Parts: sequence; C-alpha cells; structure tokens
Amino acid sequence: MVTATASATTGTSIDVNSIVSQLMTVEQQPITKLDVKEASYQAKLSAFGTIKSALATFQSTLQGLSNASKFQTVNATPSDTTIFSATAASTAIAGSYSVDITSLAQSQKLVAAGQTSSTAAIGTGAATTVTFDFGSISGGTFSAVTGAYTGAAFTSNGNATKSIDIDSTNNSLQGIRDAINSLKMGITATIINDGSGTPYRLALSSDSSGATNSLKISVAGDTAISDLLANDPAGVQHLAETVTAQNANLKVNGVTVSKNSNTVFDVIPGVTLTLNKITASTASLSIARDTSTVSNSISGFVKAYNELSTALTTISAYNPATKTGALLQGDSTVRTLQSQLRVALSTAITGTSGALTTLSQVGVSFQKDGSLALDSAKLNSAISNNFNDIAGLFAAVGKGTDSLVSFNSASSTTKPGSYAVNISQLATRGTAIGSAAANTTIAAGINDALNFTINGISTSITLTAATYTAQTLAAELQSKINSVSALSAADISVAVTQSAGVLSITSANYGSGSSVTITGGNGAVDLMGGTPTQTAGVNVAGTIGGVTAVGSGQSLTATSGDPQGLSASISGGALGARGSLNYSQGYAYSLNKWSTSILASDGILANRTNGINTSITDIGNRRTTLKDRLAGIEANYRAQYSALDAMLTSMNQTSTFLTQQLANLSTTS
Repeated sequence: MVTATASATTGTSIDVNSIVSQLMTVEQQPITKLDVKEASYQAKLSAFGTIKSALATFQSTLQGLSNASKFQTVNATPSDTTIFSATAASTAIAGSYSVDITSLAQSQKLVAAGQTSSTAAIGTGAATTVTFDFGSISGGTFSAVTGAYTGAAFTSNGNATKSIDIDSTNNSLQGIRDAINSLKMGITATIINDGSGTPYRLALSSDSSGATNSLKISVAGDTAISDLLANDPAGVQHLAETVTAQNANLKVNGVTVSKNSNTVFDVIPGVTLTLNKITASTASLSIARDTSTVSNSISGFVKAYNELSTALTTISAYNPATKTGALLQGDSTVRTLQSQLRVALSTAITGTSGALTTLSQVGVSFQKDGSLALDSAKLNSAISNNFNDIAGLFAAVGKGTDSLVSFNSASSTTKPGSYAVNISQLATRGTAIGSAAANTTIAAGINDALNFTINGISTSITLTAATYTAQTLAAELQSKINSVSALSAADISVAVTQSAGVLSITSANYGSGSSVTITGGNGAVDLMGGTPTQTAGVNVAGTIGGVTAVGSGQSLTATSGDPQGLSASISGGALGARGSLNYSQGYAYSLNKWSTSILASDGILANRTNGINTSITDIGNRRTTLKDRLAGIEANYRAQYSALDAMLTSMNQTSTFLTQQLANLSTTS
C-alpha cells in the first residue's frame, strides 16, 4: 500500500525514487543470478588456466628428456688436460686408454724474397694466374739454411686447386696479399718487415695442418710474379720454407697413429682428442658413462610428473574437514587427464630392442596417493646392468639388428614395433670407368681438356700440362673436377682412382641422381679411352615391415602401414633379409606428444574452455537483454508513481484549500 504522506526531500506526497529503487532491486534479481553464474565460469576458466600452465611446465621437462642422448652421455677424462683434452659422444665405449704424443701437427709456412716496398708494382702488370695446390712432399733432402728441397717429389692430395688473378690493379705485395686472403682458399697471407734493406716479405701459411697440406704454387703470366711466388718442391723454389708441414704422431694403447690435425676424432670410436703438447711420460684417458646425468634426468621426470599430478589433484579435490570442494571437483576433463596419465605410465614400452620396458625396472613406481617415487638403489642397479637400454624407456629410439642397417628417423604417425627389413637393391654411385689406360703425358691444347656432366651439372676442366704417373694424374683430375665452383656450390664432389693405369671417376653421392658422363674435350680419349663404361647410380630398394619402402640414395623410408615414416640407412651388405629395425617411443617422448595434443587449439582443454567462454558470452547476451527490458520497466514504474504522486499532491492541495474555506466560514458565523 502506498502511503500518501509528503516526501521529506521533495515535498511531494510520496518518495518516488525510493519506491522505484526498491521495486527495481527485486526486478534485477535474475541479473544478479547471472552475475553469480558468470563469476563461477570465470573461476573455472582460471582453474583450467592453472592446469594449462602446469601441463606446459610438465611438457618443457619432457622435451629435454625425449632425446636419447640425454641418457647416453659419456665423460672423457684425461690424466693431464695440459697435454690433451677430450670429449666423448654417446657411442664411445667405456674404458681406459694410454696416450703418448711424440709430435704435434703443424702447418707449412713459406716466405718470399724481400722487397723494398709493399706498395710498389712488381712486374709489368700483365695478366697472371697464380694457382695453389695442396699435397705431400716426399723424398729428397731439405736445407734449413735455404728453406728449399733437393730431389723431392710433390703429390697433390686431390682436393680442389685454387687460383688468383694478378694484373696492374694488384701487382704489389699488398695487392697479392689481399687477393689471396679474399679468396679464403685455406691460405693466410701476411707481410712481415724484417728490418733489412729489402724488408717487406710476403709470408704464406696453410690454414690446415698436416703433411698432406704442403703447398705447390704455379704461376702463368708475368715473369716477375713467377720469380716471386712460383714454388714447386720438386722443381724451382722461389719461396723459403720456414716451418715444415707435419702430422701429429702419437700412440694410443701402444698403436702408432699419424693424423694431419691436432684434433683427432677417428682413433677411439666416439672420442675426440685435442692434442696440446708432447708427452714426457705416458698419459691416460678414462672413458666412463655419465651416470649422474642419467640419474638426475630420471629424478627430474619423477618430479615433473608429481608437480602436475599435485596440481590436478588440488584443483579437483574435496576437503572433508571443511566439507568444501575445489573449483573443479568431480570435473570430467580433469578425471580424463588423470586417467590418461596413469594409463600411459603403467603401459609397457613396445618395440624396444632392450631389456627395459617399464618404469618399475628403473625404480620408478606409483604410490598410494597417485604420486611417483624413485628407488635409488634399483635405479643404480639398472644403470650398472642395462645402461644402454635406459634411453629407450624415455626417448624415441630406433636400432637395427644388422650393423649396416641404421635408424634415421620416424614421423609422428610411426607406430612402435619391430619391423623386418628386406633389401632387394643396394644404393650405388654414378661412375665412369675408362676403357683403356690413360695417357699420362698431358700437353696444353692437345689433350688437356675434359667435358663432363656430374649429377646433372655440365662443366669442363683443363688439366695442367705435365708428365704424370697414373696415380698423380688421378690426383690432378680429381683436384681439377672438385675445384669447379658450379659443382662445389651444389655440394657435389668426385673421387678419381686408377687401376693398372685405367681411371675411374666416381660421384660422392648415392642414388638415382648420381651420375658421371664424359661428354667430350680434346683429352677425353687419352684420359678415359674411346668407350668408357658409364653407369648411373641407383637408390636402395626394399621393404620395411613387409611394406614397400621408397629409396632415396641409401635411405629407405616406409610410406604406409604401421611403419609409415620410419626411415633407415642401408650402408651396404647383402641382398635379402637384413634383420629387424626396432622402433620404440619412451615415456617422455609419448607424454610429450600427449601434452601437445592436450594443449593444442583443438585439444580437450581448448574444447572445454571454448565451451565455458561460449556460456559466458551467452550470459552476457542474456544480461544485455534483461537490462534493456528493465530500463522499460523502470520507466513504467516512474511514470506510474509520478502520476500517483501528482494526483496525491493535487488532492493535498484541494484538502488544504477546503480546510481553509471551512475555517473562514466558521469565523464568519
């Protein structure tokens, strides 16, 4: 009932604002309920955000454990690091080695005759080509006084020769130095001032150490440049050798070893030695498995899982003491994640070639509260007895039972398993074999040119005119071919060999794209005979897991079935059955893939949060509609009560008037 008394603030009969406000409070209750519901959804969004964050942290740990090398680290410890240092790859075999170093590898250094100026022109400036070849110096004698050889022979190492052009723009010591250095050919040129009357001397140093990296320098053109730089250890030498190229010589476990570098990586399998100085007494090298890294990695896996498990439990638990549930208590999505995690860690690994297939075998097991615990004693036992198998428990690992069948890679669709490998064709390289012994006397413009196509790239070379042996001719031909820029730019090279004087040119690449074709040149017949045998390479062919695989060079890849995406390298061997290729996906690798799917834009968490966001949007739309309707309701209330207020005000005024008139009548009477 509306009381018709004057408002204390407006002087009207009723308080319209107060009445409308109270009525609208009642009308707004549906909006209040929507606000409460929206707050609940927002809280759930925040909770799922917490899960995403915890899962992302879990995944970052898994990514570091998905690589097999994390569990195959090997330490190399020298007895004296001032003598040599060492690193070991996962393939290194644990053991102890003795090391005696008798000489270190060094690079050849040459110096030219002194000049009065480093900038003055040398010679006439006529076009001149300076060619640098690397090889070995053998036989004869060396004079430390003159820095020259007598009666020695030079044999090219077969690598590409390099050339610079000298003319009137750069025919000074500085110009020659800069031309050599700009080509970055493996030679460093400097100018040394020795303080004499002709103080400026061009010094050359091979960037590569070892006895096979001595220099032979040929000059065609200006005589003055030739008199300065031409240097053939087997002939005229205008440069003095100040440091002789030599190999590093050492003994490993009593076996004599000679290498052209002080970095030695192929003596002890999987171990790289860096030689620092000659040993006064025998040094030792210890190769041992890095068990601490393996142990820490597994501990990190357990810790990461427990942190994720705790986050999922906390956000979905019920507290019996307070009789309250967490934000996502009983949530089906959380239950699904927890179930999938437990199933993944309880399922044995398949496809592995090792003895370890479950986490319990390395001391990792579930506790009553759902967390994981690590038994250190059991882990240490597994490390001692099955070190090489631990990687397969956590990372994606492939291994062939045949030593010449090695695992390359697998795709995300490849299923773990043991797949039989059968080879019907081995990969080969393209070759061209001469039909007759080569003419070893090469004359300029007579038989020095050869045109050919290698791996689809056509080019030509010109050999240096000289009289060769079959072996040195093969080295010259190999060097010239490998120095062609069009080939080196395409990462194409060849090996040239000889047998009874017959030359063979073989592409370094395997597969159907590998070929060597002689197309002409005035030296084609003299070098390769009239009808050389030219055979293109072929790809490896066979099956993996009974599925026909695609060959590319020596790589064989399954493109369908369970092994789809599984690739192996077949580096030789016989045709037919070649054992099995085992492929397994360890727990860290599998859970990393699982985490990626869960966190994906179309994953279970995204679908759930998208649903919640849709509900929030729907609430917002309903709230807007209600607010629009309430605005009309409030306007109607105000109109009604304002009219009532006006009517009551009028009635009050009439009442006052009548009261006054009645009072006047009474006075008159």
